[in-house]
Amino acid sequence: MKTNWQDETLELTIEKVAHGGVFVARHESRVVFVSGAIPGEKVLARVFEDKGGSFARAEVIQVIEPSSDRVQHFWKKSEAAGGAEFGHIALRRQRKLKQEVLEEGLQRFAGIELEVPVEAIDDNETGLGYRTRVQLHVNEFGDAGPFMERSHDVVRVRNLPLAVPEIEELGLHLKNWQNVSKIHIAASNTGGLQWLVDKKVKGDQQLIESAFGRTYRLSPGAFWQVHKNAANTLANVVTDMAKTVGFTQSADNLDLYGGVGLFAGSLATIFGLDSKLTLVEASKIATADAKKNLADLKGFRALATGTGAYLKGLERLAPDSTVVIDPPRSGAGREVVTELVRLMPEHLIYVACDPIALARDLKDLLAANYRIAKIKAFDLFPHTHHFETVVSLVR
Repeated sequence: MKTNWQDETLELTIEKVAHGGVFVARHESRVVFVSGAIPGEKVLARVFEDKGGSFARAEVIQVIEPSSDRVQHFWKKSEAAGGAEFGHIALRRQRKLKQEVLEEGLQRFAGIELEVPVEAIDDNETGLGYRTRVQLHVNEFGDAGPFMERSHDVVRVRNLPLAVPEIEELGLHLKNWQNVSKIHIAASNTGGLQWLVDKKVKGDQQLIESAFGRTYRLSPGAFWQVHKNAANTLANVVTDMAKTVGFTQSADNLDLYGGVGLFAGSLATIFGLDSKLTLVEASKIATADAKKNLADLKGFRALATGTGAYLKGLERLAPDSTVVIDPPRSGAGREVVTELVRLMPEHLIYVACDPIALARDLKDLLAANYRIAKIKAFDLFPHTHHFETVVSLVR
């Protein structure tokens, strides 16, 4: 059996989707992770990475037997830009594939058997025009655009199909930029436009976002949800989960990795401006924004510190506390989960952008006698493998 297929072309039958936006095939008892495929298809794929281990990586160069869910990608072949690894798949199938990844991850890493549909958050049948945040890279010639898939080569594109119209109409991707490396563009839902040319702010000096009945002022570069409907969707589900299990205003309620205050502000909107809420955020800039955004809340405070360090400094939490946790893609991790288990809040709401990191954290939480009261998943990133999951856990 040959153990290295670097640069070879293989005929493969695609079995299933894998985490990370690739698909699984097998050849001579080895796994091949294939990009640009759909389960059930027979394809010719070129191996672009093979280090001689148990698997290789390949990309589709020809589809022999296509899936009925294969559609024309919105990127032209000549553009081949990255950031849309599911763009060749019908939206309904994209969401089913994300559901499969979530359910398999929950079962494999946490022993959880659940059916969790990945829901659309708007009625746009194309899945385009949703991104309110876009990053352009600039090459040595001053061309601005996305990176080519699996490459740091800049692709010159005429359109930005995933971006909201305001960003595409700005036309920054059509201009030449000398001595620049990156351009970050953001459009707010109140009509603001801001772009950072490297770190120099252009357009509006401050963006104002509106969500769940409140406005949020963002310093340049501050995090906000990418999908135009994401902030309201997530705020709705978090407050609904808090309402379902019961939210105690006077308890030691926490908003961990709280950013500029979206969830704390939403909880206060529903349960009262005097609700006791502590926001913890490592970014000093985001924490300062949160203090200004939520200055009218009587029981609110915001702390600029790491989540793990903050939790270690607590002796106890009131048993009826609600803790919202929205960690980065790597998940909360063992340190934070261990501290949450020690403090034993009655209710956890975990907002996750990575299903495998979520499943690993859930395994430890379930072992500590938490149980899942509700779980929801949302397609906040159409045409990519990313999605968001929100879990309500109670003791």
